[in-house]
Parts: sequence; structure tokens; C-alpha cells
Amino acid sequence: MTSSKIQGWAPALSTPDFKAVEAVLLELERHLTLRIYLDGYQLSSADTDVWIALRANKVASGAVRKGSLANLARWLSFIEANHPEIQGKISAVQAKEKEKRAAASKAGGSYNIGLKNTENGVVTRFPPEPSGYLHIGHAKAAFLNDYFAHEAFDGKLIARFDDTNPAKEKQEFEDSILEDLQLLGIKPDRVTYTSDYFQQLYEICQRMIAEGNAYADDTDPEVQKEERRIRLPSKRRDRPSDESLAIFKEMKDGTDLGKKHCIRARIAFDSANGAMRDPVIYRFPKFESKEEGEEPKSLPHHRTGWAWNIYPTYDFACPVVDSIEGVTHALRTTEYADRNAQYQWFLETLTLRPVQLWDFARINFIRTFLSKRKLTKVVDTGIVTGWDDPRMPTVRGILRRGLTLPALREFMLKQGPSRNAVTMDWTILWAMNKKAIDTVAPRHTAVETKQLVVATIGGGPGSPYSEEKAKHPKNAAVGTKLVTYASTILVDQADAASFSPDEEITLMSWGNAIVREMTRDGATVTGLQLELHLEGDYRKTEKKITWLAKEGSSLVDAELWGFDYLLTKDTLGKDDKLDDFLATNTATMTEALCDANLATVESGGIIQLERKGYFRVDKAVGQGLGGKAVLFKIPTGAKE
Repeated sequence: MTSSKIQGWAPALSTPDFKAVEAVLLELERHLTLRIYLDGYQLSSADTDVWIALRANKVASGAVRKGSLANLARWLSFIEANHPEIQGKISAVQAKEKEKRAAASKAGGSYNIGLKNTENGVVTRFPPEPSGYLHIGHAKAAFLNDYFAHEAFDGKLIARFDDTNPAKEKQEFEDSILEDLQLLGIKPDRVTYTSDYFQQLYEICQRMIAEGNAYADDTDPEVQKEERRIRLPSKRRDRPSDESLAIFKEMKDGTDLGKKHCIRARIAFDSANGAMRDPVIYRFPKFESKEEGEEPKSLPHHRTGWAWNIYPTYDFACPVVDSIEGVTHALRTTEYADRNAQYQWFLETLTLRPVQLWDFARINFIRTFLSKRKLTKVVDTGIVTGWDDPRMPTVRGILRRGLTLPALREFMLKQGPSRNAVTMDWTILWAMNKKAIDTVAPRHTAVETKQLVVATIGGGPGSPYSEEKAKHPKNAAVGTKLVTYASTILVDQADAASFSPDEEITLMSWGNAIVREMTRDGATVTGLQLELHLEGDYRKTEKKITWLAKEGSSLVDAELWGFDYLLTKDTLGKDDKLDDFLATNTATMTEALCDANLATVESGGIIQLERKGYFRVDKAVGQGLGGKAVLFKIPTGAKE
């Protein structure tokens, strides 16, 4: 019996289907007729792996208990009696399986999608093009590939840059993608590049041409597009292989003749599936001129420099590199579903190792665009401050706005690998995020500086003093803060304007007070006189307001920023122009004074300003303009 055959028994026993394991059980029964151990004369990894597989598989262990497999039953009893250390291994395996089931249950999506051949190992890949920053749609793909590689199965995840178009790609984007994966808590087992395989891909394309499966075509691009639409063959489709190979060499050298051509796969020009109509597999990148009337200029590839003039298309490179790199399961969005037949054609035609495909629906959000071209436009035109602007749907944009990683991951895994396309409302995600931050966000106080009202407190302290209070009323672990009390306090104009003379109100964290006197300038309140009434019942007051002591502590200057959607329309139609639906005034800023405790909160911290909402500290005290703290309001999913 060969070693590879013995090592193959454990994976084969992992299926719960009796018919699938019956043959393996019978083979084990015969193998153990005159043996104590499976391989050699002492406990080996084969014994351990098969024992774990049998004990973990209820179908297999049940078959052994029936008594017809005497040699196998004897072997099991011997192993357990003489090697008690093996018992701990099955406990660990069972615990891991329980964790996987719990994770899938918590995720909420249906993960029973019937991936085949998982018993031979699982390798997934996440292949972004370095032509922009990762957005929330990419996050779903990254999370799903990570889940199947590292949680559903003990597999591997490859992050591969699809860097085949130097006209759009930059090192900046490549670096940002790796940083964003780290922000998402995703750790690829390998980071690779399609450009690592340029020479190999070139040689494979040469073979395709030589074998009659590809040809050089100089048809005008617009004519070619129309011919494909009406299912007509190119006039160059039957070009001799030797001639196409010679032109391919001209393309590689970047000659004038070569620049007139592309290479197309010879599949089926009249197919009902447009992806099969002789797709382009090698081309010159389309560089755009910077000035009107200027000739487009070539640029070097950010990794390979000027080594190549031509580049493989994604449709050609993706299946080939997937197979070469050992990818077993390629999970990708349903927008590629029409290209699945094309993907498999390349693997079969080139006799490459097969890869299983699974399509899942991409995720969309209302009043949001995920097109890299559109995202690049709003960055380049200054509509937003950059790719990490909190109005952007990029990974770093939404995290900067205050979305937490646990909430984002839970949300994405709840969507699951379903093929049903959905357009989500952001409120669902933000409501989930609120649950994650509400129990841990420390409470702080802020008053708006515009038309700030100074109130004198009758019965207040003769001099300011401070008391230690909990930062969170229901979570002592969050810590404590100092609340300062004084005879003069600061109140928001909106609160003061709502008061009536002799009304009893509640000063939060202090007690009740009665409005004794109000001074106004028109509708604007210019001053207040309050009288403490600490014996009053806060449950009977209608208005419970926040306030800050005017003296006794160093208040913090802050900017409170709020953001709105970039689009005025829920979903852009195919013919809709972005400029026609871009919203104006999508960012507002309010100047405020915050309690002195805010000075201890670092950038990135999430807090709640009582009665104003949750905020992420984008710039800590001393880091903003004029030393101000900069706070971004975090949506909660509720109408505000």
C-alpha cells in the first residue's frame, strides 16, 4: 500500500455520505487484517488522522459499531487503549467544528453552498485591481473569501493583485489595498501579482496561437465591437498561426505594426453568450491624453517598468493564474456569471488544473456609487477630500466615519454567499454598529458655541468643585470622569429657547432647577437665571438638558462634523449622469465646547456626546485647526 493512498483515507472519511465512505471502510478493514498500525510499527500521523476522521464522522463511526468491520473495530480499541493522548485531539477537532457552526449561525447567511472537493484542501483568492481604494463592495468579497479559507475550512487565502492595466494602476493603490485588508482584520497567507506571471502568460498565449486557439486581429475596435454584437466572424479569424505568431512578436516589441493588433481567443464568434465570441486576451493598454488634442503616451508598469508593451486581459489571466497558483475555489460576484463558460474554456483548452467557481451577489447601497471611475472623479475634482473622506464608501472612508470592524464583518457575513442581488439601506448597517458601540462608548458633554447661553445658578456652589462620575451609566468598566459644578453654567441656545418662566427642568448629572428669569433679544435667549431644586423629581420634568460649568475646568474647543449622502437619487440608472445627481452641502460643521475629559481621548476613539449622538474622534485635542478636536458624527440608523 502506497503512502499517498494511506494518507488519502482520512480526507475521504470526512464526508457524511455512507456510500462515499463505505468503500474506504472496507479498504481499511482489509488493510488491517494482519496489522496493528496503519503504517509501520508505531503510531503515525496516518493513524491519528484516520482515528480523528472516524470519530468525528457519525456515519463512519456508526458503521464500525454495527460489528461487521472486526479488524477496524479492533484497531480503534487498540489505539484508544494504548494511546490515551489521542483523545485530546478529537476534542480539539470537535471544538473547532462547533466554532465553525456557531460562526455560520451567527453570520446568518446560508453557507451550505455545496463547494466540491473541499476534502482535498481549500484555497481561495481575493484579486483586486490596484486602480483605486477598496470599497464596501470589495469588503464583502474579501470577508467571504477569508471566511471560506480560514473559518469554514482550514485552508489558505491568496491576495493577488490583478495588475494587468498600467493605464489605471498605481503603487499608491496597491499599498492602500494591503493596508485596508489589515484594517479589515484579513491576513492573506500569500500576496501575489499577476505581473509575476507575465512571461508565463505570454508563452501560454504563444501556445494557444500555435495550436489554432487564438489569432492576431487588427480590426478597428468599434467595428470589432459591432461584429461581436451581431455575431459575425473577424476577417482575420482564419489567419495562419505562423502569421499570428509573428504579429504577436511585433506586439511584444511595440512596433507600429504590432500596435494595430490585439490577440483574440478563437472560441465561438456566433455564441449566444457574448463572453464566448472570440474575446480579446492580449492588448496594448489604453492610455488617455492629459491635454485635448495631445497624443496618448505610454507609461511604465509600476512593477515591471518598461519590460512589456502588451498585457494579458483579466479574462485570460484570471483562470490561468488561478490554476497555476493552486486556487481550488474561485468565489466571485454574479456580474462574472456570463464569463464562467469562458473561464472553463481556457482551463480545458490549455489542459490546466480545474477550479470550482461560485458566484455570489455583489452588494449595493442606496444613494451610493461603487464605480471606481465615479469614485476617482469625485476625488480628482475635489468634491470630497480624498479616498478616506467619511462620505466615501471606501473601506477607510466608512471606518473613518465611525463604523466598527466587528459590525462591518457581522453585517457582511450575514449577507452570506447568496446569489440574490440586493440594494441595502445604510440604516441597517449603522443600526448594527450602534449596538456594538452603545455599551462601550464613554459619555461626554458638549454645548454649541453659536449663541451660547450663560445661566447663573441660584443656590449653586460658592466656588467650582468636581466630582468623579461614571463615564457610562451601565458599564463601570468604561471608567470614570470628572464633572465640574459651578454657579455659572453654559447651555445650548436651542434648549434655552424652549424654556418657559417658572418651568422646572433637569440638569443632567446634577438635579432639578427652576427657570426664574429669561432675557431675550427677539427670539434669541441672551441670559438665564435658574434656581436649584435638588429635591425635585427628575421623572416629572419634560426637559433634561446637558450643560457645562463656565469655570473650574479647561473646556475643549471642538468641531462637530455631520455628513450626508453624495447622491440625491437612491439608484443611478444606466443612462444617468453622475453630475446630475450629486448632492450639494453634504458636510456641515458646528463649533462646540466639550468637557475637559475629552482631552484624554485619542484619535480614533468613539464617544457619545449626550443628547447629540455618537462621534468618532478624527483628530484629538491639539491636532485640529487651531488646536481644536475634530469629531465626526456616527449615523445610528434612526432618522435624525
